[in-house]
Amino acid sequence: MIRVFIVAASAVTRSGLEALFRGDARFKVVGGGAALVASALSSREDRPDVVLMDGPEIRKPPPQFRTSEGPAIVLLADDLRRSEVGTALRNGARAIVGSNSSAQEIGVAIEAAAAGFLVLGEEQMEALLPPSLGHAEEAEISAEPLTPREVEVLALLAEGAGNKQIADRLKVSEHTVKFHVSSILGKLGAASRTEAVTEGIRRGYVLV
Repeated sequence: MIRVFIVAASAVTRSGLEALFRGDARFKVVGGGAALVASALSSREDRPDVVLMDGPEIRKPPPQFRTSEGPAIVLLADDLRRSEVGTALRNGARAIVGSNSSAQEIGVAIEAAAAGFLVLGEEQMEALLPPSLGHAEEAEISAEPLTPREVEVLALLAEGAGNKQIADRLKVSEHTVKFHVSSILGKLGAASRTEAVTEGIRRGYVLV
């Protein structure tokens, strides 16, 4: 049986969380309060295995919560920034899931944390991952328009022309064509010529 100590600023929220464990033989609620307190560790008999904490206030837990022998913290929180997720993990959190998680999801997170596993919800994983091309970099790419010559090259790509054909049509070297194609792919955030043409059509550079 996993002993759970519940932390919630609101007595109503705390009662609601306690209700999740009634009749569930996997868990035993051994106490609760409005903050992380060292007294939760004072009783050997009811020493919690897991602290279920509603809200992101995990910045200054008692030192006992940060040791390997301290209880694992399961944090219910939304809209955490990357730095806040990192702080929570450093301060003893072993699971971070959304505050609207179901009883089943919270139960799974508690069991996993008690067993020594790390659990993160989808939102928390996204907060930890570095920005993808679809965010900051894409915004920068989208802001840089194609030059008139690049628009010409893209139109020929849409016709299925290869580098040599494009070079002949525009009276430039193949090396210059390769340079333009590379620039087009970069500005449109495309991984291939086909993707570049598709994106070019979407942005109005290529008429169909």
